[in-house]
Amino acid sequence: MKTIKYINTFAIGLPIAILITWPIFEEGALLFAALSTMITGFLQFCIGVKMIVDTPKDRNLQTYISGVAFFFGLWFINGLIDYNDFITYILFPIPLILAVYLSLIIYQKK
Repeated sequence: MKTIKYINTFAIGLPIAILITWPIFEEGALLFAALSTMITGFLQFCIGVKMIVDTPKDRNLQTYISGVAFFFGLWFINGLIDYNDFITYILFPIPLILAVYLSLIIYQKK
């Protein structure tokens, strides 16, 4: 569990660490910080899958995986209907909510 906590802390801190370099690299730092959020999402998804495989009956992890499936399903549907503005606005906060939710699950586990 310690390793999972370290990986999650790295994943959360990576975009923040890149963003701190804003005074030096300016727009490049903002671009790379935004792109590194995809790495954060991938690492957190892998952590979530590993944790659900280890404890498949955990309701919190089931909710997290359902949220991930909902996000990608909604994103796919939005692409099929040529990007409805309302759905796009719904999609923006979901990754942040999922990242915070999984972090809470990880740091509450003993």
